[in-house]
Amino acid sequence: MPQRYRAMFINSLSGYKSANLVGTSDSDGNTNLSIVSSVFHLGADPALMGMIVRPASVRRDTLENILSTQSYTLNHVHPEIYQQAHQTSARYEQFESEFDVVGLTPAYESDFHAPYVKESKLSLGLQLREHKTLEINGTEMLIGEIMWVNVIQQAVTEDGYIDIESLQSICISGLDGYHTTQQISRLEYAKPDLKTREKENWK
Repeated sequence: MPQRYRAMFINSLSGYKSANLVGTSDSDGNTNLSIVSSVFHLGADPALMGMIVRPASVRRDTLENILSTQSYTLNHVHPEIYQQAHQTSARYEQFESEFDVVGLTPAYESDFHAPYVKESKLSLGLQLREHKTLEINGTEMLIGEIMWVNVIQQAVTEDGYIDIESLQSICISGLDGYHTTQQISRLEYAKPDLKTREKENWK
């Protein structure tokens, strides 16, 4: 396949992926913002999330900032900011802040180095715990521990479930497809001796 066709085709095969903006800053406080669709859950205790970053064959400000400061934020994207979020994927100069260029606002939690996106409806701060370069293709895997979460309390249900649809969090398909979602149900914990059933009052 031609290179660009192959990249789009293969990137589409995994289906819908979460859309997150990664907020970082270097040791001098210069901010950086980039969109990623490669974030994944790793565990709840300790609270860990993984992220894949493209190979460091060229300058990668996000990766370099995370490795140097050990901190970063993940920020959900919603329909009001998805175009600005997409624009952060452009290759700006090293000290040109994507926050400034696309018109999003850096904000800070006390005693935490990396900025989060003020306009996001769900943001979390992570401390880098592990970094591996994957031998198979040179991509970089970062594992972070969640240190804090900013989310509207009304979006968190009594059992701890976060209703991300109420936050209008969107997802990505391929490299440039953006989607809103529609929840169809919540199901009870699966047990071998019970039939699958909906949770009561899940709506």
